[in-house]
Amino acid sequence: MAACILIPAYNAEKTVSAVARECLEHGLPVVLVDDGSTDDTSGLLSGLPVTLLRHTRNRGKGGALKTGFAWAVESGFDGVVTIDADGQHDVSAIPRLVDAARSGNFGILIASRHSQFEEMAGLRKLWNRIGVWCMRKRTGFEITDSQSGFRYYSRELLESAQLESDRYALEMEILMKAWKGGFSVGSFPVAARVADGRSTSHFRSVRDTWDICMTFLRYL
Repeated sequence: MAACILIPAYNAEKTVSAVARECLEHGLPVVLVDDGSTDDTSGLLSGLPVTLLRHTRNRGKGGALKTGFAWAVESGFDGVVTIDADGQHDVSAIPRLVDAARSGNFGILIASRHSQFEEMAGLRKLWNRIGVWCMRKRTGFEITDSQSGFRYYSRELLESAQLESDRYALEMEILMKAWKGGFSVGSFPVAARVADGRSTSHFRSVRDTWDICMTFLRYL
């Protein structure tokens, strides 16, 4: 079966409709997980051929991803592309990302914003640089962006990884578990439409960066 597109969303009413519509243009099934939004995120998808899954309370991005991953595996998809709901990612690159992931037999292929690191601010830029270096030194993965939420995940990886984190640290957790499981992980250059994305992201610079760092160390 083909891959599907997974959009985790929380209070994204300003951008979610445009992101979902653009994803649908690629002919892949789209599932959106509304992570306990208090705005009209879900309502704005009315009439669109999108599978909508809803949390009754906000669990965090990792929680939304886990719900979407479970649905995709149960539905028989052989891969999942994750796209953030804030409009920062170049959705037109989805077909190229999927083709590259399949031809390279990747467990995870990350759409890398490496060329835009200088446009990021504060801890985001610092951790991305340090995170990439640490990942290479410890795991040998030739990745250039450790935090991008625009990724391809293979079914085999999702079936094998027992995921725990509920917030942003899940994306580091799954990288580490891919390493421990012997899966191939790589980067594919895709410039983001908004490199930093702080104005629309729910990422908490200090707390979430700390959680990501601790997750990396925990799984060494």
